[in-house]
Amino acid sequence: MPSTVRVSSRAWEVLKEIAEQTGETMQSVLERAVEAYRRQWLLERANEAYAALRNDPEKWDEEVAERREWEATLADDLEGGG
Repeated sequence: MPSTVRVSSRAWEVLKEIAEQTGETMQSVLERAVEAYRRQWLLERANEAYAALRNDPEKWDEEVAERREWEATLADDLEGGG
């Protein structure tokens, strides 16, 4: 669904410059920038959740115990197959 999005003149100039330097369209550059920002945003949310978990001793102990269980199953030397 195509749509119009307003950007500052500075953002437009940067998009134009990158597009010219890379040979991509401005739309492609913008799409890649949005995807990079989305990934960064998700990583920051995950880091915040991890920090909150780490700050709750009871939940953190549960996490560590679960990881130990997974490590034991990974060390069983069985290969998955279909």
